[in-house]
Amino acid sequence: MSVRRHTGARLGTAMTAVVLGSVLGVAAAPPASAAGTTPTSWEAKALGLSSAQRTAQGEGVKVAVLDSGVMTNHVALNGKVTTGPDFLKDGLRPGDPRWGGHGTAMASDVLKVAPKASILSVRVIDDKEDHGGEIRQGISPVAQGIDYAVDHGADVISMSLGGEMFGDSYDEDEVDALARAAQKGIPVIASAGNEGDMFNDASYPAGYPGVIAVAATQQNGSRAEFSTVRTYNSVAAPGVAIMSAKNTGGYEPVNGTSPAAALTSGVVALMLSHNDKLTPDQVRTLLTKTAHHPSGGRNALVGYGPIDAAAAVQAAAKPPADGTVPVKYTGKEHLATPDGTPKTQHPPLETDLVTIGLGAAGVGLLMVIGAVLITRAGRRAAARG
Repeated sequence: MSVRRHTGARLGTAMTAVVLGSVLGVAAAPPASAAGTTPTSWEAKALGLSSAQRTAQGEGVKVAVLDSGVMTNHVALNGKVTTGPDFLKDGLRPGDPRWGGHGTAMASDVLKVAPKASILSVRVIDDKEDHGGEIRQGISPVAQGIDYAVDHGADVISMSLGGEMFGDSYDEDEVDALARAAQKGIPVIASAGNEGDMFNDASYPAGYPGVIAVAATQQNGSRAEFSTVRTYNSVAAPGVAIMSAKNTGGYEPVNGTSPAAALTSGVVALMLSHNDKLTPDQVRTLLTKTAHHPSGGRNALVGYGPIDAAAAVQAAAKPPADGTVPVKYTGKEHLATPDGTPKTQHPPLETDLVTIGLGAAGVGLLMVIGAVLITRAGRRAAARG
């Protein structure tokens, strides 16, 4: 399953990545439909690609792929990729086994859907499978990558990364960076995670507010068994046996919510090339409204359901009004009785009550320890008797 997992990186302030590079690898790649394009399989029909691409092909849209790097000389990517900074700064270079495997595959999946879009590659993770509890210091590479994409003309930010193994990986730097992306009107797409058949842990950045989280489906349209089940799931897309470019050349089938997110990013590129005025809220609304809704309208398995690229692109021409515009606050000036404290400061802490509380807690703890010692002494005495 091709998605990044965290390995306790939140013990520091950054997110580190474990890309699970397992693929099916048993099916021979079908021939590409045209020179320089990644072969398609069942996902083309599931998304309605042929119809969507008759309307738009991603012209003029730049998709930032925040990943493990992209091999720019692959036939499916040649001339379409601009390489940005390496915020991981681990010393690896193109040609290393842990450089560009996952990122190259994801960039090809974006271009499979939006062949006339361009890719901005920003390296924020690697392809290493076991980080052994590494701890990173400083600002998250992912946060830096988001800011770089925002500052360098990205129209869509695609992050096929995430996953959670130990503890909470919520990162305030990443939240701030995502807020800046929202202010610039840039939709952000992320993979939901591949923990559905294991611990089903939360995955970031998919779990952050404002991010379009994408679950994975299998050929019959139902959730792929590995796809993380969370209420933050927005929509779903094909994620099983997706033919993707290899960093060593050629193609291979990939499983995971990673290709599902990359394909969705391609669909968003089609939507923006059809209407470059779309806001992130309108993109989300169109994707969710035109999706194939599950029973009940939505659920934690696939969100609002598998996306329909053809319908979403057509609907992009006349989007609903964006309801996320700023509104004036009309409530009371103070939420509690005014006490003269400036709104930007907290009132002084009542240290007397805190001291009393801590003292009482300390006495209680000493009493518990004493009781345990007395009990153990009594047991030892009884044993000797």
